Amino acid sequence: MRFCVFTGASRGLRQTHADAVEHLGTELSRRGHGLVYGGGHVGLMGVLADAVLAGGGEVIGVIPQHLMDRELAHRQVTDLQVVPDMHTRKARMAEQADAFVALPGGIGTLEELFEVWTWAHLGLHSKPIGVLNVDGFFDHLLTFCDQMVADGFLPSDSRAFLVVADDAATLLDALATAPRMADRWGTS
Repeated sequence: MRFCVFTGASRGLRQTHADAVEHLGTELSRRGHGLVYGGGHVGLMGVLADAVLAGGGEVIGVIPQHLMDRELAHRQVTDLQVVPDMHTRKARMAEQADAFVALPGGIGTLEELFEVWTWAHLGLHSKPIGVLNVDGFFDHLLTFCDQMVADGFLPSDSRAFLVVADDAATLLDALATAPRMADRWGTS
């Protein structure tokens, strides 16, 4: 199984975030899972890729040309795929993944999480999606999502599709058995 993981190109300020990212990478490789990610060597992305590689795991990095030109690519990954732009990057990452995980990160991480979650909501895929809620990083976002349900903007089954855990092993176990998103439009 390959997991597409979204996380920060920055390390952030909390060592617990880097530790949790490293632990997820170690756990992925220990379980024989591959990683698909944004292809960078910097920030939490680099920590993640290094941890999977250290465990002998497969790492597929997908990086747009403009970031390759800035020398941000991780050159030691198993397969580095250079694509023309961010849109192609996200589509390529999604195509190669069996599940998605969001870790602490910035606006890019949130955008990627919400895009794959929207795709599932629209019936474009039924791959499980998880959030590793390190030190309550996503608490406010999850509360906001619950508010969207309460206000009638997000169906409760779409909200329930997002798997949340505060440690890597629990999250990976939950994603392995997570139900698939029902296709509400009957398109697939």
